[in-house]
Amino acid sequence: MTETSAFAAPAWVPEGALNYLAHTEAGRSIRDLARGAGCHASTILRQIRRVEMRRDDPLVDAALQSLAQTHFPPLALPDQNVTEADTTPDNATFDREAMRVLRRMCETGAVLAVAEDMDKAVVVRDDRAGGSTRTAVVDCTIAQALALKDWINCDKPARISRYHITAAGRTALGRLLAEAENRARRQKETGFAEAQTPFGGAPSVASDQSDDVRHCARRMRYSSTESPLAALARRKDRDGQPFLDEELVRAGERLREDFELAQMGPQVAQNWDRFLTGGGRGSFRPDMQSTGGHTGARDRVARALSDLGPGLSDVALRCCCYLEGLELAEKRMGWSARSGKIVLRIALQRLKRHYDDQSESDRMIG
Repeated sequence: MTETSAFAAPAWVPEGALNYLAHTEAGRSIRDLARGAGCHASTILRQIRRVEMRRDDPLVDAALQSLAQTHFPPLALPDQNVTEADTTPDNATFDREAMRVLRRMCETGAVLAVAEDMDKAVVVRDDRAGGSTRTAVVDCTIAQALALKDWINCDKPARISRYHITAAGRTALGRLLAEAENRARRQKETGFAEAQTPFGGAPSVASDQSDDVRHCARRMRYSSTESPLAALARRKDRDGQPFLDEELVRAGERLREDFELAQMGPQVAQNWDRFLTGGGRGSFRPDMQSTGGHTGARDRVARALSDLGPGLSDVALRCCCYLEGLELAEKRMGWSARSGKIVLRIALQRLKRHYDDQSESDRMIG
């Protein structure tokens, strides 16, 4: 084998990283790599030097170490047969998670925070009060892959490193969104227009559900780079105050975070549409039993939506979780124009009270 593609690494791994690992871990010469790639040896040398200079970034260094252990193993002794567990995300998982994370990082004041020796990273966004709101939880393997592709960058690595989206990351997000829209369009044209979710983990809507629910699910706003709450929070009321304060936005983002965590679990027949009242009532199908996975997040979402009740849970699920615009939500539920934002604010106030009550009940007596 004379090509780096012979190593079973996912397609998302940059060519420069593959050449670097093939040279440093597998002992391939630069001329051999150049012959396999059909380029000059100086091109491979520049790629290797560029990757080596980026190893000061903790995420890049961790990504290279993981790839070296799982896809470029050293030669073992005859009596040894040791293999590392492959935690490298596959292409579909990487594309889906990259689109989710990059959309969040495009929001104003958003950064990805990574702490040393932690399995998870978080995307946080600065608020007007000087605090921060957590908007997404990211597996560190995904964060490492994003850094390796230079879609996120950290200027000053530290014990807690803060990463910003790069120009290449914004370009990649546009490409991923366009590809997702093209896939949805092709599926619709070929007769497979089942409902989809932006997280790729939930099943399609059941075939015997009403046309209104299926059409509503197909019209989710996949291409938005921020949630409807963030856009609505910038509006002012008659007194010049923000229409949604930070606590209400934080309650909605908490519901969405749990919803995303629930979708990241194994394939389960979780039917959130039973909380939809606009066209979905009467078509409820019981949820199938789920095993393992993110049952805690699913339970928290179900309790919150049940506490909101009909109508309020509808608008919260559509706008906070499905990222459906207010205009479309009003149309689907048969409401008058500009009434959706009032109902959404009431739902967020009730949701905030629900989370406050949960916090009080969780406190230990004494």
